[in-house]
This record gives sequence, C-alpha cells and structure tokens, in this order.
Amino acid sequence: MKKMKFGVVVFPGSNCDRDMIDALQNDLQQEVLVLWHKDKDISMFTTDDCIVLPGGFSYGDYLRCGAIARFSPMMQSVTAFAAKGGKVLGICNGFQILCESGMLPGVLLRNEHQQFVCKNVYLKPEGEAGKTVLTIPVAHGEGRYFASPQVMDSLLQHNQVIYRYCDETGDVTASSNPNGALDNIAGICNAGRNVFGMMPHPERACNTQLNNTDGRKVFNTLFG
Repeated sequence: MKKMKFGVVVFPGSNCDRDMIDALQNDLQQEVLVLWHKDKDISMFTTDDCIVLPGGFSYGDYLRCGAIARFSPMMQSVTAFAAKGGKVLGICNGFQILCESGMLPGVLLRNEHQQFVCKNVYLKPEGEAGKTVLTIPVAHGEGRYFASPQVMDSLLQHNQVIYRYCDETGDVTASSNPNGALDNIAGICNAGRNVFGMMPHPERACNTQLNNTDGRKVFNTLFG
C-alpha cells in the first residue's frame, strides 16, 4: 500500500476510531491525524489523502443512524473534500453517515432478523478474477443496505458495488447474508470511485496477532 495521510473523524459516540487509528498507524504504517467533529479545517490534506468516518454510534444513533452526524461542521468539509476528488472511507456507522449525507446512494436499515450481529463474515470483492474470499468482522444492528430499483440499476451499470456477502467458497447466497442486505451488498462506492462505504470492519482484521490480515487486502484494494 502506498504512503498516504489519513484523517480519522471522531464523533461523540464513535467507538471504533482507536481501532482504525491503530490499524492504519501500526499495521499499515500510514500517517494518521485525528479530526474532531466540531472542527472544520482539513487543509492539511490533499486529494491524494483519505478521510475516514469510523464505526460506532455517532450522537447515540438518535433520530436515525448517521442522521445527526451529517450536520457536524467536519462533515461540511468532508463533503467539499470529496467533491474535489479527495478520498473518503466510511466503515459501519461511517457508511450510514455517508448515505445520510447523500455522498453515497441508498440507506442502511435495521437488520432483517431484528438482532445485532457480531461475527466474522465472508466477502467477495467485485470485479476480481476467480473466487477471492475475504474474512472480515461485522458488528451492527442497522446494516441492511437498501435502495430503489432505479438506484440499484445505476449502481450495477456503473460497477459501484465493491463487496458482497458470500459463503466461504465465494458463492453469493441468501444464507451467507448476515443482515438481509439487498443483493447481498456489503459495500459500495460513488460514481467517481473516491467515496467508499462498507459495513464490515477491515480495521479489525489487520493484525497478525488476530490470525487474520484480510483487512489489509481491503485497504490495498481501495488505496493501492
């Protein structure tokens, strides 16, 4: 993975920000700056860098997951940064915030089985030859991706689906879907391919002590 600068936004209620910082700094050897949600200055980043919205329960998930965080001062700057071509990555709650802010299409709904899910799942990267399968943890109660038929058609037409839930052999099946997401979608990107959102947590699969470094493959794929 090439050297980049990452900014990790901390919202009240974030609980995966330290996981992300540790993975980027210590496992991937990247430069990381911590960004507070009430601040607005991200002038230290160029469009070659990336702003990360981590997982957690921003603003306690009041009203709706990510609905309040989208109005934070920092998100105004992040939206402008993405519009200029800067890279933005949202994980779990960060994915929800990106959808709420309109930076990614669709919405994340309550899990189909109405239960919080926390386990390793299998992911199939879209567009890769063969049957590459990644093992990445999920931890969410509202991770069921949903979009209108028109949005789905656009996503598929422009190859914006980046990960789907699958089984250990790479087959995309209903039984391998942990939350009922439409079309087994685990992650998408925008049409410009600089804004990425996914429910699974690659930062929790980057350390050799966890006997799983598939998360590094996610970061390498997205940021090369």
